[in-house]
Amino acid sequence: MKLLQQLCSIPGTSGHESAVKDFLLRYIQKEKKNWKVKPEIFHGDGFQDCIVLKFGKPRTAIFAHMDSVGFTVRYFNQLLSVGSPDAEIGTKLVGHDKQGPIECELDFDKDQHALYKFGRPIERGTPLSYKIDFKDSKDYIETAYLDDRLGIYTALKVAEKLKDGVIVFSCWEEHGGGTVPYLAKFIYESWNVKQALISDITWITDGVQHGKGVAISLRDRNIPRREFIDRIINIAEKHKVPYQLEVEGMGSSDGGELQRTSYPFDWCFVGAAELHPHTPHEKVHKKDIQSMIDLYEWAMKEL
Repeated sequence: MKLLQQLCSIPGTSGHESAVKDFLLRYIQKEKKNWKVKPEIFHGDGFQDCIVLKFGKPRTAIFAHMDSVGFTVRYFNQLLSVGSPDAEIGTKLVGHDKQGPIECELDFDKDQHALYKFGRPIERGTPLSYKIDFKDSKDYIETAYLDDRLGIYTALKVAEKLKDGVIVFSCWEEHGGGTVPYLAKFIYESWNVKQALISDITWITDGVQHGKGVAISLRDRNIPRREFIDRIINIAEKHKVPYQLEVEGMGSSDGGELQRTSYPFDWCFVGAAELHPHTPHEKVHKKDIQSMIDLYEWAMKEL
């Protein structure tokens, strides 16, 4: 879990993904010699902070977003949410401005407006994220930012054996998105890729539990095409990969953005479920992590 811990420790609130991008580029350059296929790497001008990896003759893409929830310093000691963080008073927040490193505490006023408590003013616009307390027990990983560093981790593990496929690391997902339309255009027009798996993390509910397998989402706020989802379910059953079917009426992902493009993408959200989403204490069962990796490996071979 060393790689996952490293990923979770990198600050990367929406709009400030560059540190995550830089880590990924260094990691890919170092590790690709050990992968079954060395990918073509697309980044830089025209991609903002996003990365696209192309392996062999791709048919299917994996989408994993690099950003996380957090806060932006406003005026005085006020904070604005990035995405939808869910943290209690006293939560440790970290960041860095021109005056140096920051470790402050989250507070709320009587109207539940977020504030920070620190020994000096923090420069306006500074991004703040949860301080990481990574806990690796026998059965669980508990830490901030499993959403979506675990999605990235899964994609990197799949990359080790991937012969044909595309892996896309996107930005801004937690705060409204915006990169997926041009990334979809690029992979569709370059290689006619029009199938996608969304490597993201969902939540524990009364119908999705810890340790019972990766969640295959039939719908959230968006409804993907059932024929495509059934193919993924069949792959899971064929290879005896533990899975759970998720049916929700809220929440969204990069899949929703794909569906709203002008390109005929089939997509499905496939991810482990976590307890305490968007808090500093996100918690995922290790069996669900393994089934997530297993299903992605089989699906990328057979879709």
